Amino acid sequence: MNRLAVTWWGHSTSTIELGGIRVLTDPVLVDRFVHLARRSPSPDASAAVADLVLVSHLHLDHFHLPSLRRIAAGTPIVVPSASTDLLRGLDLDVHEAAPGDVLHLAGVEVQVLEADHPESRHRWSRRVSPPLGFRVVGPGDRSFWFPGDTGPRTDVSHVAPVDLALVPVGGWGPTLGEDHVDPVQAADLVAQVGARWAVPVHWGTFWPLGLGWFAPAARRYLFETPGVRFVDAMEDGSARAVLADHGRRISLGA
Repeated sequence: MNRLAVTWWGHSTSTIELGGIRVLTDPVLVDRFVHLARRSPSPDASAAVADLVLVSHLHLDHFHLPSLRRIAAGTPIVVPSASTDLLRGLDLDVHEAAPGDVLHLAGVEVQVLEADHPESRHRWSRRVSPPLGFRVVGPGDRSFWFPGDTGPRTDVSHVAPVDLALVPVGGWGPTLGEDHVDPVQAADLVAQVGARWAVPVHWGTFWPLGLGWFAPAARRYLFETPGVRFVDAMEDGSARAVLADHGRRISLGA
């Protein structure tokens, strides 16, 4: 069957089913890490079940080692170049990638794309690696595009149209920064690529501990409403915007 389905677990973590092949993006499966707390339902055990894992960049809220330890041994995983040593001790089938690479893994084709985002693991880290986006094609040519975290300067002119776009639209703190896209900018990227469906991610999941009372306006703007604002921005587009609930599987047709 050439079915296409998506389950958004929160933040940038989604399971995309391409003809029965489960592709997991940027798995963060915990409720709290560093200074962030999950404000959405916790992912269930099925979130760690995958045929292929894609990690877009080195940031701790995307390349999350405790979550990757939940992935079954031997599962293929695509990570940015020069990051394999971070996975030392994890029995995964690791494939380093750089923009322009094309990989064939787990029955799908992974086209590795550029992203407009910081290269370091965190602010004080000297470890750098190019951030990635992905266009994935599965059985029956079912496809999705996941740009990772990216800014509005991303060149998507070479990205072919897809069935599903999973685009970041928000953040987890009181500021968004120039290396992320807001809902309107995300809608523009989707329009440039072309998609049948578009699901907003990277919003409404994690928020810094202690900021709930001190930044209510920022919380509403960057945490609570980006998904709705993305759907509004997509009203005049050719793609159908789908506002996903955390943990709910959405079938997008055969």
